[in-house]
Amino acid sequence: MAAPSQAQKSTYDAIVIGAGIQGSFTAYHLAQRRKDTLLLEQFPLPHSRGSSHGQSRIIRSAYPQEYYSRMMPESFRLWQQLEAETGTTLYRQTGLVLLGPPGEPELEACRRSLGVDEVLDAVALAQRFPGFQLQAGQVAVLDNTAGVLFADRALRAVQEVFRRHGGTLRDGEKVLRIEPGATVTVTTTAGVYKAPRLIITAGAWTGAFVEQLGLRLPLQPLRIDVCYWREKQPGSAGLGSVCPCFLTLGLSQAPHGIYGLPSIEYPGLMKVCHHHGSPTDPEKRDQAPSSAPRPDIALLSSFISSYLPGLETQPAVMETCLYTNTPDEDFILDRHPKFSNIVIGAGFSGHGFKLAPVVGKLLCELSLGEEPSHNMAHFAITRFPGVLGAAQ
Repeated sequence: MAAPSQAQKSTYDAIVIGAGIQGSFTAYHLAQRRKDTLLLEQFPLPHSRGSSHGQSRIIRSAYPQEYYSRMMPESFRLWQQLEAETGTTLYRQTGLVLLGPPGEPELEACRRSLGVDEVLDAVALAQRFPGFQLQAGQVAVLDNTAGVLFADRALRAVQEVFRRHGGTLRDGEKVLRIEPGATVTVTTTAGVYKAPRLIITAGAWTGAFVEQLGLRLPLQPLRIDVCYWREKQPGSAGLGSVCPCFLTLGLSQAPHGIYGLPSIEYPGLMKVCHHHGSPTDPEKRDQAPSSAPRPDIALLSSFISSYLPGLETQPAVMETCLYTNTPDEDFILDRHPKFSNIVIGAGFSGHGFKLAPVVGKLLCELSLGEEPSHNMAHFAITRFPGVLGAAQ
């Protein structure tokens, strides 16, 4: 919440809606540029209603898409800068094992993005990481730069530096209405604020906000099962806190991919999740799931019995998270087609956390009318037909 010394005011240089990791980094960059910035969050902080909570996320250099891999060196640098600014450890290097069939196009693209030639077969992988059991004919590529970001800690850190630079963070304020114009007016449950520029980074709630502004973006919120799996014999599976992260590419039984992280949240439990979920209404995110069969759990159980035999095949802990997916799983980072002083960051599709420092910088640049520092062609709103179909 706003510090007691911050008198509530109504006019700012910029307003950011949504204090998840993307909105918080956008506000951070604006404040560093000496813009008087208001960051609004509808829920009291900290909360677990969106996509930025939890203790861990994977960060990696390997990406099949060149436009993301080109952003990663700057992203690592900006994470390190935030660590230095706050005196807080936000990253632990663990390495990443990429698993898949030999010659799989995305796996090959990742290998090229890393600039490595080495490909491990099942024997070589088991020698290096005994907990992993490749299936016959499959291979692995290692990303030694990869590791774990401490997500909750990172979110607190970026918000701390934002405030330190004079930014105002107001949580527990739900945005009710946005009125575009040369000066944008934002009405919340607690006040009315005005600024010459607005950035919307509201996660699964973004679609509803931009409909007010005449946009229909193809954003699909998904409810994700976040599962933690216990070692059969503690310490025996080689899958504890010192094991690498992993990511599957091109497995026929898991077309959306499966990923895993070492035990951080819950000692002795490995985080293994399907990179997919079921469509949901974000307002119902915390409702208890139905008793219907959950195909993602069955898929993960089958994967674990084959690839991670040192783990139990039923999850010990289950939590939930939200993804907000676009049809192509690329981000939306763009100005509103009608209102150039309104910028939208959305559709991070379950892989945006690691890139948040760069995403925030790009959204800041867009909002200031500057030439973005990376190629934005893949993130344009206009790649989706019919987005201006809603009535203004």
